Amino acid sequence: MADDVVLVHGWGGSFATTWESTGFTMLLEEAGKRVIGVDLLGHGTAPKPTDPAAYGSLGDRILDALPEAPCAAVGFSLGAITLARLAAEHPDRFERLVLAGIGGGTLTPDPDGHERIIRALEAPADALGDLDATGRLFRQYAEQPGNDLAALTAVMRRPAAAPLGEVDLSVVTCPVLIVIGDRDFSGPAEPLAERFPNATVTTLRNVDHFATTESFDFVDAVLRFVGAA
Repeated sequence: MADDVVLVHGWGGSFATTWESTGFTMLLEEAGKRVIGVDLLGHGTAPKPTDPAAYGSLGDRILDALPEAPCAAVGFSLGAITLARLAAEHPDRFERLVLAGIGGGTLTPDPDGHERIIRALEAPADALGDLDATGRLFRQYAEQPGNDLAALTAVMRRPAAAPLGEVDLSVVTCPVLIVIGDRDFSGPAEPLAERFPNATVTTLRNVDHFATTESFDFVDAVLRFVGAA
């Protein structure tokens, strides 16, 4: 199996907060893997433009970080969606692919849900009590230390890319593992898994979207899949 493992966080996260803080990177390194962390544009240590047009190609920073030889890659939420699109464009660059926190909900657009999140991000401080539970969670993530609310709002307002249902995922012939909580709003995983020639699904019990990468079952499944357990 590949020695290199590329890690890509989700919206509102970073390499440090999603992968390093949980000890996940340490486990990979102890198993002899070389970890390559990517901060998506607008996140972590990456530049944080506030113009939505700047986010038209989120996969560029991942592509620049990929090693020459085919590697394993693990993505969560927005990172998983971005990895799936990138793998469809460059299938020869990946030996194994883990897509976490995404499922059938990513195959078709959800403009109403998307707009609700944007309204939560743009809501004035005195109106936060009116937000629904999902809106409050997205707003809380956007306002975590080190985050830039305006930049993360711009990420949400980026030019629309084709939903995964319109992407030819059949060209991604490497083994793919989809990991999703049974309480994740993006599930179930099976409709997405069916789009890949060689995909398997691990469903995490009693886990919602935001708790995915902190689940012990997630860690165990991914370590086994990339040959680190």
